[in-house]
Amino acid sequence: MSNLELAIQFFLQIAIILAFSQVVGLIGRRCGQPQVVCEMVGGVLLGPSLLGLFFPELSAKLFPKESMKVLFPISQLGLAAYMFVVGLEFRMDILEKRMRSAVAVSLAGMVTPFVLGVGLGAWFYKNTNFFPERTSFMEAVVFLGASLCITAFPMLARIIHFKKLTGTTMGTVALGAGAIDDAAAWCLLAVVLASFDNNLKHAAVNIVGGIGYVSFAFLVLRPLLARWGRSVQERGELSEREFSFCLVLMALGAWFTDAIGLHAVFGAFVMGAVMPRGLITGVLIDRIQPLTVALLLPLFFTFSGLNTQIALLNSGYLWGMAGLVLIVAVGGKGVACWLAARATGVSNREALGIGTLMNARGLMELIIINIGLQRGIITPALFAVLVIMAVVTTLMASPLFERLVGSKPSEGEGRS
Repeated sequence: MSNLELAIQFFLQIAIILAFSQVVGLIGRRCGQPQVVCEMVGGVLLGPSLLGLFFPELSAKLFPKESMKVLFPISQLGLAAYMFVVGLEFRMDILEKRMRSAVAVSLAGMVTPFVLGVGLGAWFYKNTNFFPERTSFMEAVVFLGASLCITAFPMLARIIHFKKLTGTTMGTVALGAGAIDDAAAWCLLAVVLASFDNNLKHAAVNIVGGIGYVSFAFLVLRPLLARWGRSVQERGELSEREFSFCLVLMALGAWFTDAIGLHAVFGAFVMGAVMPRGLITGVLIDRIQPLTVALLLPLFFTFSGLNTQIALLNSGYLWGMAGLVLIVAVGGKGVACWLAARATGVSNREALGIGTLMNARGLMELIIINIGLQRGIITPALFAVLVIMAVVTTLMASPLFERLVGSKPSEGEGRS
């Protein structure tokens, strides 16, 4: 396809994606699902799981492979911009007060599902054909452990926003723990990929680079930006040039963490978190959030859905394995995070909410397992099993949250 044809196709795709997301959203909201979950489901339905399965010719015409070269970078821009906004809204003051809880929840949400995933991976490796011959035992168990560790960080942020939990103890602890968990899971993935490619240097760059980036952002960049922020506050306005400067920082953060293999979401989120609070964050949120949420973010969900095939689960045995993985995933993540929050003094109601939110895997899970499938670490059968786990844990998050926690914050749980 020529550049002009790609542009024409892209505009048609935008119209279809946005319209379909809203239709699915109308249906999903009647079932208690937030718009973000509906967008994820809509993206999956537009892919080979439904449209491509029953109308393959129409699917190929609407979403030809060549057009993915355009859809992919735009979808990543939407994801990075949204996570930048999440960072802008992130309450570092509450996290500092609740650091013990956030770290405990994070460790429980990493260690427990990872250990269970390693055990399950070892059993799968010896008793099933879920891993190709080239995949070693160590690569298999670490990959499955990392897959069960992941939290739907971008989706978690959207659900917290939808539930009006931004700035609350529950929302801040869940976001802080989710960020740590996902960063750790990506580091584990880097180790697996490095081993698979016989290049451990890649894993070292990933881990050391991530620690270096966070240290630079908070210890060097944050104080410098705070000084600039005070001058902006005194003037009472953020100029267009300064607004562009903030976007440059967001893009550089996303570029760096993507370049070292940690994914753009972390760079953008951290850059938002170090921005001076007050007038600057208010203006940035007002300008960036509406277009990002309405236009760009649905493109990310659809792009990921276009690479997902639930139809690969075509036997009772595979559905049984999917059920087993789901039980291990929920027990290892949701229950462990709930208990960890309770152990650090969080009320039972808030702890249940944190555990429920942390249990959702969302499309970060789909990204990781898509990488595993593309690189030949897992088979299509295991991929389908993990897709079901990702979709079900995400779909259950909002209804379960309403049932266990309710829709209104209790006294003492509100914003600080």
